[in-house]
Order: sequence, then C-alpha cells, then structure tokens
Amino acid sequence: MTDAHIAVGMLLILILTIFLGFPVAFTLMALGVGFGYYAYYDAGRMWRGYDRALESGGDAATLAQTWIGGFFNNRIFDLFVNQTYSVIQNDVLTAIPLFLFMGYIVERANIVDRLFSTLFSVTRRVPGSMAVAALVTCTLFATATGIVGAVVTLMGLLALPAMLKAKYDVRYATGVICAGGTLGILIPPSILLIVYAATSGISVVRMYAAALLPGLALAGFYLIYVVVRAILQPQLAPRPTKEDVGEHTPVQLAWMMLTSFAPLAFLILAVLGAILFGLATPSEAAAIGALGGLALAAAYRALTWQRLKESVYLTARTTAMVCWLFVGSATFASVFAYLGGQQFISDFVTGLDMSPLMFLILAQIIIFILGWPLEWTEIIVIFIPIFIPLLPHFGIDPLFFGILVAINLQTAFLSPPMAMSAYYLKGVSPPHVKLTDIFRGMMPYMLIVILCMVVIYLFPSIVYMLPNLLYGVQR
Repeated sequence: MTDAHIAVGMLLILILTIFLGFPVAFTLMALGVGFGYYAYYDAGRMWRGYDRALESGGDAATLAQTWIGGFFNNRIFDLFVNQTYSVIQNDVLTAIPLFLFMGYIVERANIVDRLFSTLFSVTRRVPGSMAVAALVTCTLFATATGIVGAVVTLMGLLALPAMLKAKYDVRYATGVICAGGTLGILIPPSILLIVYAATSGISVVRMYAAALLPGLALAGFYLIYVVVRAILQPQLAPRPTKEDVGEHTPVQLAWMMLTSFAPLAFLILAVLGAILFGLATPSEAAAIGALGGLALAAAYRALTWQRLKESVYLTARTTAMVCWLFVGSATFASVFAYLGGQQFISDFVTGLDMSPLMFLILAQIIIFILGWPLEWTEIIVIFIPIFIPLLPHFGIDPLFFGILVAINLQTAFLSPPMAMSAYYLKGVSPPHVKLTDIFRGMMPYMLIVILCMVVIYLFPSIVYMLPNLLYGVQR
C-alpha cells in the first residue's frame, strides 16, 4: 500500500467518523496529527537523544525524559502549532466574530415583529401578502444576521402563527419561512463567503460583489414563486381582511417603514457599501456593523446587560468553532497532500476526461449530498480545498465556482432527511404542523435553487458584472 492509498483511507475514515457523529474539528485534528505522525516519522531525528543517552549508560530518569522528548520530536507537532498560529493571524477571519456579534445583537433588538407587521401592511394588496412579508423579512433579517437557525426560529414564532391564523396552507407557509431563512449565507455580508474566500485565496471584497446579484436573483425567484402560486391557487393564501391588517394612511405606512425597515436596511447597506466601494476593509466594516447593531438595539430600547452578555458568549462560541475547524482542516489537508492524496485525486479526476460542465455537475452533486449530514462550515473548510486545485485543469474560475457552491449550499438546509431549517421550524411550530408537511413545503424551493444555478451557469455575467464594474476585469 502506497502513501497515496493511506491518504485516501484517511479521507474515508474522516467521512465515516463524521457520519457517526464525532465532533468534526477535533476529528480533523486527531486524524491530521495521527496520520501526520506516520507521514513525518523520522527515527534518526526523533530518537537521536535517546540513543545517545542509552549508549552513555544514562539512568532511568534520563532515559525516560529523552524518550518522551523523542516521541514529541515529530514535525507534525511543529506543523500543528504553525497552522494554529496562521489561522489566528489570518486578517480575513477577523471579520467573522464582528459579523457574528452584529447578527446576534440585531437578533435580540426585537425589531423582527415590527418589521414583519409593517411589511404585511404595505404589501396587503399583493397576492400572498403575508408570505411575501415573511419572505422579505426573512431575507433582510437573514442578511443582517447570517444565522439560519435564529432567523427560521424567530420567524416560526412570529410569522407562522399569523399565517396559520389567516388560514394559509401549512406547506405554503412553512416552505417560505424555511427558504427565506437560508438566504443569509448567500447574500452579503455573509460569513460563508468570508470562509470560502479564506479557504480559496480569493479577495473577500470581490467575492461579496460577485454574490450580490445572484443572491438577490434567488430571493427574486422565491418571491415570484410565492406570488404566482397565490394567484393560481388563491385558497392557499386567502386575502387579508381589514380586521387582519387595520386601517393605515399613507403617512402612517411611511412612518412605519421609516422606523422598522429603514434602520436595518441602512445598517446592511452601510456595511456592504463600505466594503464594496473600498471605504473600509471587511474587518473594519464588520466593526462598523457591530457598533451599528449596538446602536440599533439601544434605539429600540432592547440593549440590556443580559442580551449583551448572551451575544458575546454566542459570538465567542461560534468563532471558536470556526477557528478550530480551520486549524483541523489545515493540518489534515497538509498531511493529506504530503502523503500524495491530493495528487492521487487530481490524477484520478483528470483521467476521467470530463468536460468542464461535467466536472461542475459532479462537484455540485457531491456538495449537495454532503449537505445532508454536514453544516456549510464543514463542507467549505474540509471539502472545498479538495476541489480548488482541480479548477485550473478545467478552466473554471474559483470565484464563479464559489458562487455556485454558495447557492448550492442553500439546499443543505432544505433537503430531507437532514434539512436543519425544517427541524428549527418544527421545534417552534404548533403540534398540528407535521415535519412531513414542512418537508413538502420546502421541495419547490429546492427546485428553484437548481433553476437559479442553471441560470447563473448560462448567464455568468450575473456573477462578473458587479466585480468587473467596481474593480475592473481580473486577468
């Protein structure tokens, strides 16, 4: 058995342990260090001190000390320390805790209920008005937080009971909440895009510019589906009565929009605009967003010590998870490549003589399947580095590939049996809302995601238009 075969076995063990439910970050580190000990094993270097102590007739304590020193004199431990230091020093990743803090503090600012009721009042004459309001609220809130579970849960507590009370179809109502809640991982400022950029070496700023139009396009497709379905099947979304909406003058509606929709939209646009127009780095813009989130919570009189403490704790916990994933992935990938696993996979894939389209389809199918048991962070950090070195062979731009991956990962939250959005929503739904109904409600949105990927492939200018306009054509 060659070292390359051992590397492939290392990858298979990783996949098996993940499916068994072992913690991914610690599994990566354990496999990286374990197989790395074999890969970098050098008896002459490691046990030189022990051999000298043995030859000179050293006592038992000296022999034990030199043996332990020799055991840890493997270069894998140097590699592990260096990878940890590199992750901590990565300027791109500095933006992650700041964006997370902005999301958690905005989540606790108690503006979602006001935002939803305002949008419902404004869109009351649109078919499926309550679903439209829920989708727009989900999109805006998900973009601000980037935390799928928080968005789906809050909207499940707020919008779902209102839609069910208005006699909306259960599948229609649950589907729009689950789909809308996932958009935050695609539309900038998105943490997923930062992680992909750090993994692939792409500029975060260019990544954000490339993802903006595709993200809005997917949200637009969702919106079209919701409205058209309500027109064709009005029994799914009955029109609201005056008692449901209430009477509001245009001036009142404008004031409601100004006090609920405008502040959050301004915060998102300010952060995103500062990044896209080069006024601030992503980390600096994230700091602005965190400060803006605090100001927004204070303005809505929702900034309490308990909420601030919860936001800081959740930010630290999630950031630590992402950082240790990066450390484990970097260590695992280094050992995997050193053993020849990356070259083995590259030779195998290139030997299949696939066209670029066939490779793209195969890669997206693999990512789609991985989305069943894994979170997007694990897919980006562990498996995307395997695809990135193959892209030049097929003439595929990593930026374009990354946008397709970000769209595809919407399905990670929408595809049964491990559709996390469905479980988030089921946890806060009334007892009569069945999990199977939620699954069926999400199915059309999975097809819309696939449609969006096809459109992006056929019209790649949707991806390149904004980055080329702002920063010029990349050569």
